[in-house]
Amino acid sequence: QVQFVESGGGLVQPGGSLRLSCAASGSIFSIYAMGWYRQAPGKQRELIAHITRSDTPYYADSVKGRFTISRDNAKNMVYLQMNSLKPEDTAVYYCNTVPYVDRWGRGTQVTVSS
Repeated sequence: QVQFVESGGGLVQPGGSLRLSCAASGSIFSIYAMGWYRQAPGKQRELIAHITRSDTPYYADSVKGRFTISRDNAKNMVYLQMNSLKPEDTAVYYCNTVPYVDRWGRGTQVTVSS
């Protein structure tokens, strides 16, 4: 059964950093690309970064140069290092496959505010 558990969010000042982690269960981890999505209040969920099975990363323009995605295939883990955070990065962050499966975790809240 597919399950995603996100962690690592919190309250951080503009310019700060956070590292998100995602534990993925099930056999899909080794099959699909993995991605980080986020949903800000009043907005649709969007894919902001993903990494292929061969560890090639892709980023949305809004986070390029600030965020780094990585994966540990042996541990079924995906990470998102977020630097130079901005107030517009405030959102609930989720991990899922790319394309996503309809089994979302609870996400982890990231709030960037002074």
